[in-house]
Amino acid sequence: MPKEYACKKCNTLTTGKVCPNCHSTELTPDWSGLIVVVDPEKSTVSKTLNISKPGRYALKVS
Repeated sequence: MPKEYACKKCNTLTTGKVCPNCHSTELTPDWSGLIVVVDPEKSTVSKTLNISKPGRYALKVS
């Protein structure tokens, strides 16, 4: 399984070299916690974390 990296700007998880969400190249393998957002419009957690797009996100990025 490929290693996942977290974007330092928006916490999106990716296996690529560029964040698919914000197109940043500031990625790190040092992250913890995982949240999967399916419907950001109905999710209280996504509103609290300012997540507006469905996807996989790290809760803590170092």
